[in-house]
Amino acid sequence: MNFKPSGALERLAAALLVLAFALAGWKILQRPPASPFVVPFADASQGPSRIHPPAQQRSPDGRFRFDAQFVSSSPGQAVHAASLVELRDGRLRAVWFSGSREGAGDVTIQSAVTDATGLRWGAESTLFDRQALQQGLWRYVKKLGNPVIARAPDGSLNLWMVNVSLGGWAGSSITWARSTDEGASWSTPRRLVTSPFLNISTLVKGTPVIFESGETGLPVYHEFVAKFGEVLRISSQGQVVDKVRIPGSRTSLQPVVLVSGPQTAQVYMRSGNATALMASSTTDAGKTWLPAHASAWPNPDSALAGTMTNSSTQWLALNPAPRNRETMALLQTAAGGSFDGVTPWIVESSANPQARTSMGDYERLLTQELKARGASDGEAQAYVASARRQLCGGQSCSQEFSYPYLLQSRDGYLHLVYTWHRTRIKHVRLDPLQTLEAAQAAPGHVSSGK
Repeated sequence: MNFKPSGALERLAAALLVLAFALAGWKILQRPPASPFVVPFADASQGPSRIHPPAQQRSPDGRFRFDAQFVSSSPGQAVHAASLVELRDGRLRAVWFSGSREGAGDVTIQSAVTDATGLRWGAESTLFDRQALQQGLWRYVKKLGNPVIARAPDGSLNLWMVNVSLGGWAGSSITWARSTDEGASWSTPRRLVTSPFLNISTLVKGTPVIFESGETGLPVYHEFVAKFGEVLRISSQGQVVDKVRIPGSRTSLQPVVLVSGPQTAQVYMRSGNATALMASSTTDAGKTWLPAHASAWPNPDSALAGTMTNSSTQWLALNPAPRNRETMALLQTAAGGSFDGVTPWIVESSANPQARTSMGDYERLLTQELKARGASDGEAQAYVASARRQLCGGQSCSQEFSYPYLLQSRDGYLHLVYTWHRTRIKHVRLDPLQTLEAAQAAPGHVSSGK
């Protein structure tokens, strides 16, 4: 039996469609005006340049010095996706996810805090697990990951996390919580509503930015069907008041926003098809963005991080090689400038990033550094076993330094945290004002991006 809609039904359907478009247009017209960005360290009093005594460790090519310590302290776990915030007393708090493997049901959000000098990390503690999220959200949580911590305009701390109820990461939503005691305790987790349609496929990784209105700009990305980046505007009550997609980012994800002025900012994105680092910019405080385009730097489908310092320079941390994550580097440019062609600061690299490492050499390399930084024989074996489980196949292994996060503290230091062989979170502290010296030796040399 065939059903043919009557003329009245057709007219009603057409009227409803017109009404839907009219409501959508009205909503667009009613969007709040874009507030200017808060420029990091625009007030010199927010970022004094007092630097402590020089660091002792040299970079792989001998060009600069830094301090390095491990953050995470649970042997045998798979750890990833760390982020940082500076506490009011000058210490740092790091958060990351940890479990038997990425996406496993036992993954938790972990945290640790430095001592007063910022050189030693205390024991890690658990902030959230699946059960805590389930109780707070009143919904099943299959897995969680990618915590991002940042200070809100009102002085509290916000923590955003990715969580999945069904399917893989493409089915993610974002959960957030707030702390008014510097991360010692957290509010009941709440779900961030980013879309009226199922509210899925929104993930977070990049550092938030602040608007003069007191709203937070949160860089997010989507992986369902297509990959693209967006920037959410979030009210002080934690509600999404607007979102803007970055055009031309159909294969890009994990945007990083670098504010260079009240109306200007640049965004850099991971390449989902492992080609080049993608870039865009805005001149109206994020109300609109230019279509994304490929930069001169390659990107091996790997996350990056960025920050602006109190000397009006912008930094990126990334894997600069085209095919793997075996080199971690920093790039520096003037505020609003281009990173294309700059000389990289190589923080850590395998001796030959183009070749896999034999199992025996891999175990010796990791054990040597772990024990040099205080791990016992048993702890070193557990850390190496975790790395081997995730990064080795057959009789060879891939070295990995990935998922960076950048922060400048008030004393002028630049802080970098990243995943070290998928088994520990590593913290590097350096003076961003030091001058690059002549290269002495350059294992894993990376071209300047031209």
